[in-house]
Amino acid sequence: MASLASPSLSPLHTVPGRARLAAAGAPRRRRRTAVVRAKVREIFMPALSSTMKEGKIVSWTAAEGDRVAKGDPVVVVESDKADMDVETFHDGIVAAVLVPAGGTAPVGAAIALLAETEEEVALARARAQALSQGQSQEPPPPHAGAAAPAPPPPAPVAAPATKGVATPYAKKLAKQHRVDIAGVVGTGAHGRITAADVEAAAGIKPKPKVAPPPPPPPASVRPAPPAPVASGAVLPPLPGGRVVPFTTMQAAVSRNMVESLSVPTFRVGYSMITDKFDALYEKVKSKGVTKTVLLVKAAAMALTQHPVVNASCRDGKSFSYNTNVNIGVAVALEGGLLTPVLEDADKGAIMAVGASRPTVVADKDGFFSIKSEMLVNVTADHRVIYGADLAAFLQTFAKIVEDPESLTL
Repeated sequence: MASLASPSLSPLHTVPGRARLAAAGAPRRRRRTAVVRAKVREIFMPALSSTMKEGKIVSWTAAEGDRVAKGDPVVVVESDKADMDVETFHDGIVAAVLVPAGGTAPVGAAIALLAETEEEVALARARAQALSQGQSQEPPPPHAGAAAPAPPPPAPVAAPATKGVATPYAKKLAKQHRVDIAGVVGTGAHGRITAADVEAAAGIKPKPKVAPPPPPPPASVRPAPPAPVASGAVLPPLPGGRVVPFTTMQAAVSRNMVESLSVPTFRVGYSMITDKFDALYEKVKSKGVTKTVLLVKAAAMALTQHPVVNASCRDGKSFSYNTNVNIGVAVALEGGLLTPVLEDADKGAIMAVGASRPTVVADKDGFFSIKSEMLVNVTADHRVIYGADLAAFLQTFAKIVEDPESLTL
């Protein structure tokens, strides 16, 4: 062991020639020392849905200084769908919270710092302070370089000599009044002889110029209409009221509703008798089957027969036929709206539909009776679906509802 730590080779050792030359000529390799770096990790704002762009911190379940383990929930985030617990992927100590409760952050932004040991907490807090200062202070603009010297002005170009040159009309007047044009001094551009110069040489006084008549006064002066309020302007609160900001879910619903206004749509209403459908529901409701389940399956079966109603247009230039029947069901929540998408609805899925009500109906023979009737209203994208397509789909859907035996298959 002592020889391994010796700085030179002992002469008593016998080393073969090739090995001895290599040992004598090769430089000594330095031992690599392991460098242990401090581990400060960032907790990012996760993407809790495919449409989420930013999230709001509802509350922190772990405070600064708390030790957490992998899989522990550390923060509750409000997305455009719901409030969800966010877990940590590493063990450590919550050293610094970058976004407090009530604040928002874009997806992928750091919202907290996680230190691995107690010794790294101070390093993480210094890093958090540097991040906060970097966000509050904008970097100064780069110094502009020295202005390049202005190019010298171009040399003046001598104007062409036009002395003694007369305009065609001046020559005509000189001939009429027998004026020697060679003795006329021109007052035009560059000494050009004009008609006025010829008339002055002939002793003709110029005609006085007639001033144009003043414009008629306006019939009535109307006050200018008020300027329209910009869409992004913040209106002052009403007296006695208070301003409540949107939640993340309400903001997402508002954004989607505004975007839907740019799509050309049309609406069609269709009524159908639901007596047999209601009877089928009474038979299967004890098994946990709801009317929503039956109506979604009926809609999915009708969509498979009319694929154009299941098509979609995304770029405004083409539309695509969807191979799967995926139906979104609107679920009302307190202060918002949730729309889960149910895949492969033709194999059994859920959709919300309004209830039927008793209605006086006349049959083909003119006899009146009271039957349960349900009104279905459909809004369609007119870029893809036409009125005849939607009418055929609703007729198929009504046949399935009015004769629902196929729903039990």
